[in-house]
Parts: sequence; structure tokens; C-alpha cells
Amino acid sequence: MDIPQGREQDSSQIQATTQSEAQEEARKIRRLQIMISMVTSVLSQDPNLTMEEASEMVANAKRAALAMFPDKEFAFDILYKPRLQRVIRERFRIQ
Repeated sequence: MDIPQGREQDSSQIQATTQSEAQEEARKIRRLQIMISMVTSVLSQDPNLTMEEASEMVANAKRAALAMFPDKEFAFDILYKPRLQRVIRERFRIQ
């Protein structure tokens, strides 16, 4: 049984779209990982950083993450927030 020409094209278009979406998702994840890494680095290394500035950086990182991944606040809170909080605690020697 032969597949009609139109259905074969539809299938390849769907696969291309799915692959394109997966690549875009991977790019956004990598961008988020780099951003969190940079924020972590600044939090731990900038000698002039104040507690207020550090908190603002974390809030801005969360806002940027949610702009890239709407409705993923819970994921941010369990994956990245504890790491950022730990760095702030260590940096400012908070119990």
C-alpha cells in the first residue's frame, strides 16, 4: 500500500518542526545554564557586591528564566534557587 504524496510531505514537515522545536528548547536550556553560571560566579567573586545587589541579581535571573520558560517557576525554585541561595549564604556568611 502506497502512502499518498501529500501525507508523506506532512509527516516530514511534522518531523522537521519537532526537531526544530527540540533544538530551540536545547538552546534555551543552554542559555539558562550559562546565565545561572555567570550569576553564581558574580555572586561568589565580586568583592563590592552588596546583599541587596545579590538579591536583585537572583530576582533578575528568575525573571529571565521565566521569560524563557513560562510556567516553569517550580522547576526554577527546585533546581536553581537553592544553589543561588547557598552561594549568597556562603558569600555573606549567613546562617
